[in-house]
Amino acid sequence: MSPTVDTTTNAPPRVLIAGGGLGGLFLGILLEKAGIPYEVFERSGEIKPLGAIMCLSPNIFPVFEQLGLYEELVSFSKPLRGGGYMLTDKLEHITTFESMPLELMGYERQLFPRPELHHMLLSNIPKEKIHMSKNVLYFEQDQDGVTVTFDDHTTIHGDILVGADGAHSAVRKHLYKDLEKEGLLPKSDSNEMKRGYISLLGTTGALDPAKYPDLVKDDCQSYGIVGDGNNPYTWVTFTVPGNRICWNVVVQLGVSETADEQLNCTDWVPQQNQKMMDEIRHFKTIYGTMGDLFDATPLQGVSKVFFEDQMFETWNHGRTVLLGDAAHKLLPSTGAGALNAMLDAVVLANHLYDIKPTSCDNIKTALNGYKEERFDAVLDQYSQTHFAARLQFGHTLWERILRHVLFNWIPRSFQMKQISKESAYRPQANFLPRVLKRGTLEVVPQKPSRRVFQEEEEPNNGVVAAAASTL
Repeated sequence: MSPTVDTTTNAPPRVLIAGGGLGGLFLGILLEKAGIPYEVFERSGEIKPLGAIMCLSPNIFPVFEQLGLYEELVSFSKPLRGGGYMLTDKLEHITTFESMPLELMGYERQLFPRPELHHMLLSNIPKEKIHMSKNVLYFEQDQDGVTVTFDDHTTIHGDILVGADGAHSAVRKHLYKDLEKEGLLPKSDSNEMKRGYISLLGTTGALDPAKYPDLVKDDCQSYGIVGDGNNPYTWVTFTVPGNRICWNVVVQLGVSETADEQLNCTDWVPQQNQKMMDEIRHFKTIYGTMGDLFDATPLQGVSKVFFEDQMFETWNHGRTVLLGDAAHKLLPSTGAGALNAMLDAVVLANHLYDIKPTSCDNIKTALNGYKEERFDAVLDQYSQTHFAARLQFGHTLWERILRHVLFNWIPRSFQMKQISKESAYRPQANFLPRVLKRGTLEVVPQKPSRRVFQEEEEPNNGVVAAAASTL
């Protein structure tokens, strides 16, 4: 049998994206702009994003500007200017979180209901490029490409497979299974994800501003309320456009019978959410009780999720690569999960754009480069989300002591320095016109595009060659 020959072509690679979440859709929009063929395959029959509050930071806004989507994002958002407040369950003040100066950051943090961002991204993908009810069953990859088989027994062939299919990624599961057979999977990647908290979340319908005067304020009013030693809950409210309030109730596993009962419950119907809501209706907020907000929230729009986390070592192999929660499941305590999925998409799109000509070796080089460029940045975020979760949601004695020490003894300047460091990472799409830097904060230098550099040099080389031929 003759050996398989690596097929090389000047055509851009065909990218198969498994997962229609924020990361997968954002990658699709970027590839659309880059002129790279792609298709998105979503496992469910319809895309129903969680009805949760979401916060985006300045790290990703330059790319939204490049895509012409920033103004639309701001239209359904409220800026977090005051930073927010932390209170006890008796509504006594614990601390005030200060926001960074606009003149330094260049952008304000924006808060909004997650489904509205999802809808905006989805509307920017051509309908013919999104395929529903396509759950990855397995895939095979070789020198000639990657072939994906779905559970409806259909197949698709492409050059690259992107697993953007979430924390319980089918792409990662099959990839790791193959790597484990070959003895190439790090031991840590076979561990189960850690679960530390359960969250119940939702968004009210339109409320009466006369009863809730915070609704008419231009900026988001955020209140995080921490239970005392006998109450292992944290509950948070945020005002969003449309005279609505997003709410989130978090309970720590291992310190609450209610949380442990919910963890062991396999029945995820709305009635189970209602049971948990009934037990915590009496929790106080500055607006009355949580029960008042529950009553204004459609039960079908209430979601229960586990806060899981794991930093995987293996992000790519052959023609397959992981993105977002499939590669790194971060705790949502700092809004880092969705943000880093979109940052992954930006850096991955840059490396895919640099593939020229398209060959198996060049694809492997691009996917390795993506992982190398992103891994340390995500690893730093991973540790930050753990620390933030302890401060916001932790109820062990050690975590309560930690919260007291930080808010009463650690200088605010130290906290501001850390936020500045995190905000300095702002990669842009190399294949789109760059957005001028906003604010005075020095941003992290970006790795230039090899392809763009070569294409800029080619005309100059042609001029030099023509001049030399006349001598």
